[in-house]
Amino acid sequence: MNASGHERTLRIAAIAGDGIGPEIVGASLPVIAAAARLDRVRVEVTELDWGGERLLRTGAAMPEDATAVVREHDAILLGAVGHPQLTPDVSVWSLVLPLRKELDLYVNLRPIRALENVDSPVVDLAGTDFVVVRENTEGEYSGIGGRVHSGGAHEVATDVAVHSRRALTRIGRYAFGLARERGQRLTLVTKSNVSRHGYALWDEVIGELGAAEFPDVPFELAFVDAMATRMIERPRSLGVLLCSNLFGDILSDLGAVLQGGLGMAASANLCPGGGVPGVFEPVHGSAPDIAGKGIANPLATILSGALLLRENGCPLGAAALEEAISATVGRAEATTPDIGGTADTVTAANAVMDEFEAATP
Repeated sequence: MNASGHERTLRIAAIAGDGIGPEIVGASLPVIAAAARLDRVRVEVTELDWGGERLLRTGAAMPEDATAVVREHDAILLGAVGHPQLTPDVSVWSLVLPLRKELDLYVNLRPIRALENVDSPVVDLAGTDFVVVRENTEGEYSGIGGRVHSGGAHEVATDVAVHSRRALTRIGRYAFGLARERGQRLTLVTKSNVSRHGYALWDEVIGELGAAEFPDVPFELAFVDAMATRMIERPRSLGVLLCSNLFGDILSDLGAVLQGGLGMAASANLCPGGGVPGVFEPVHGSAPDIAGKGIANPLATILSGALLLRENGCPLGAAALEEAISATVGRAEATTPDIGGTADTVTAANAVMDEFEAATP
């Protein structure tokens, strides 16, 4: 509610995108809107036809004023990007990365929490609850590089990784603050034993920041290859992982295995305190092989919706969604085939709605 006691409006820009995107967004939005009502918030949705189909039709995945359009909203729910008639780099660089960079969404947040009754190749996961904090604007995804001598025997391709003290300091502050809030250790994941410049700077900046501003937060360093092993062998030993753009991308996808697969993996792209809408999206991509079959798992999108609600002042709704999903995943008739169920996309989303409403006074 606002100061006058009236219901507040949460304006969501919905970009369904490509492949299974329209299916999962369409099934998830009613559930997210229902949960927001617990916090006396009314959801208002603007549907945007941005993505691969628009690019093929008009030559641009989104309009020139895209940033101005989304700034009129409180949050963006993104379904999936990746059209089968476009190369993967075109899909990503025409929509996802431009939004992240133009809105300066420097935090990519990916929670990893194991749920009961969700099978995983990794055993003994009870109590696993950590989060990957990924620097979202620089690193190996900076976009700097090119090719020379194209097509010849001496062709050379370069991608330049950028790591700035400014970017490392602000993502470090966010990650330390999150670790303090969660009462967990912060683990910085780098490869400074080989990368003597970029990742050495990560070690220096984050180490100095922790000593100066967060001496109460337990802190450790880990190399990315060792961390990949540790995530599978000892996932309960992890709290908050702070990673570069590349390492965070890879490790969080590995972490999805601990949750039951990519169909359970949610993410948020944020600029804390920046006054811009965050982008909330499932991690799994457009899955063109199952698009149109009605079997895509909507739970990663609904969990992304829970992150959206929590970041936009709806903690009751966010918690209710997470609890409803925990109650739903144990039932085969209420879950999709990727996590051992028999339900279609809409049925699975409706099952979450039913659990949510049954638990809501």
